[in-house]
Amino acid sequence: MKGERVAQLELLLRSHPEGLRRAEIARRLGVHRSTISRYVDDLNKYIDVYEENNLIKIRTPESPAETNIELSIYESLALNMGVEALADNPDFQNPHLASGLQKLSLQIRRYSPKVSDNIMQVAELINSKVQNRKGGEKFNSILEVLIDSWVSGRIVRIQHLKDGEIEETELAPYFIGFKGEEASRSPISVTGRLRHTTEIVTIDIAAITSAIILEETYTIPDNLKAFRKPDNSQGYDSTDFIPLKILLREKSALNAFRTLQMDEPTFEKNDKGELICSVNVENSIDLLLAVVKSGTSLEILSPDSYRDKVRRELRKILSIYEH
Repeated sequence: MKGERVAQLELLLRSHPEGLRRAEIARRLGVHRSTISRYVDDLNKYIDVYEENNLIKIRTPESPAETNIELSIYESLALNMGVEALADNPDFQNPHLASGLQKLSLQIRRYSPKVSDNIMQVAELINSKVQNRKGGEKFNSILEVLIDSWVSGRIVRIQHLKDGEIEETELAPYFIGFKGEEASRSPISVTGRLRHTTEIVTIDIAAITSAIILEETYTIPDNLKAFRKPDNSQGYDSTDFIPLKILLREKSALNAFRTLQMDEPTFEKNDKGELICSVNVENSIDLLLAVVKSGTSLEILSPDSYRDKVRRELRKILSIYEH
């Protein structure tokens, strides 16, 4: 089975048939350039990848016959029934599915013309439904941005409806698909890591109103595990809270505090138009780690005692590396 990085490399190269330089591939995948050769070698075990004029490309078959697929009669009938089910499920319907079914129909026409005709009709039906569906174009455009973000390994900034209000979130997409919930399925969702945190969230794509890809890259962990907030029912009780006033240069930096015990934050803007957050947070080593992890994305304004504490700890860390 191909690894996650190798699968991302294949999608990236297929979406850029003109080829990409190693440095560009490394930037889009969020890895060091020295690892690209290994990924290319791994991908070569499955498909023909070559380098021409310093550009990595996937070699296209010289003969259309090389791309032919053949299914058994059982596989053909199972595929036919599955395709018919797609026609009645609006969650699946989008123009990319329709075009993929049309290509598949042409591939199996030679040995299964009836199934081929039926698949082609379903593809045309899906296309028709997509064109007439209200809001379908916006949904598909946002889905494409999320897929591009995942393929290129770049953070995406989204705005989405949550509890009747618009919330802005910066996300590293790990998975796009259905989120299983007991015996049923929720709508198509994107699952990923919140920027500046290790927290994994799932957001329904239908609730997203806008999506913009940022320049910051990310990588998907090889051993992906869900990260969750501490379970307060297990007896953890933080009684030492500290009232912080924080300058947020990036609002998403507050995500670093989500695993901490804290009250509901309040926001205001100062005379310079900068966003200021006031919040009571547990006074623990995890708070200090969250501040350091956020880098220049935020600044503790008060109390002075905590600013001094952050300053002292940073000096201690710096002193280790000054020798």
